[in-house]
Amino acid sequence: MKSRYLISIIGPTAIGKTALAIRLATIFDTDIISADSRQFFKEMKIGTAVPTSEELNVAKHHFIGHKSISDEYSVGHFEEEAIPLINKLFEKKNALILVGGSGLYIDAVLFGLDKFPEVDAKYRLQLDALLRENGIEALHKLLQEKDPIYLEKVDRNNPHRLIRALEVCLSSGKPYSSFLNQKKIKRNFQHLIIGLETEREKLYRRINKRVDQMVSDGLEAEAKSLYPYKQLNALQTVGYQEFFDFFDGKISKVEAIESIKQNTRRFAKRQITWFKKYDATWFEGDSENYQAITAFIQHKIS
Repeated sequence: MKSRYLISIIGPTAIGKTALAIRLATIFDTDIISADSRQFFKEMKIGTAVPTSEELNVAKHHFIGHKSISDEYSVGHFEEEAIPLINKLFEKKNALILVGGSGLYIDAVLFGLDKFPEVDAKYRLQLDALLRENGIEALHKLLQEKDPIYLEKVDRNNPHRLIRALEVCLSSGKPYSSFLNQKKIKRNFQHLIIGLETEREKLYRRINKRVDQMVSDGLEAEAKSLYPYKQLNALQTVGYQEFFDFFDGKISKVEAIESIKQNTRRFAKRQITWFKKYDATWFEGDSENYQAITAFIQHKIS
């Protein structure tokens, strides 16, 4: 039987993953599995750079806008839904495209999730209170004490991830990072990882341009519509939090937009660090390289 390949497209935000994934999906006549943890939410389109309706019509996408911001949805839920779907699609396809900038969600599909000890519920209550009373900086400080290694990797703007790590630290008495990178699950498919990269200043220019485009497309109005729900985990996200601060009168609109650019650049740096651990083949993130990338993939999976 011919091998089935999951072709994973990774890289920092604004590098061109979506455009490449769509091109490959058309060439290989296949579907795209999204592993972007914020594009799951149907209310968050502009600020998460969801593919346009035209792009969605070119290739079949899965896990785009299939949840609401009020839904509880974790990487564990994603793995439980994604793997059966991938196996089903492989009954008719020999190749599928996995694309996204959420490293933990890519890991869940390719390798399976690490197993963690049971957590005492009292710690979640304590940490929720700490966040509520002292802000996200208090979580940063506590995680610096308990697990500085993980603090360097985690999205510091995501309180859900911070609290999850801290509750494991407090319950087990061990660093959260000590439970990572356990023995990986053997999947029923092979994977080929394509990484997109570019020099740092060029990436930052792309990020700044994308943020300007989001603002032009109506990001402020989208954030305003979601402002009443700003406490939800899904909205602890770059692009929304900064506008919420603007609505609260903490910063000006100009400062909010500049903060979005700065925080997105920081997020991109963390993505790069995460993805560099993969056994990937790296290409310059430029449309001029699509032909070379396609040829490389065809050679590998033929």
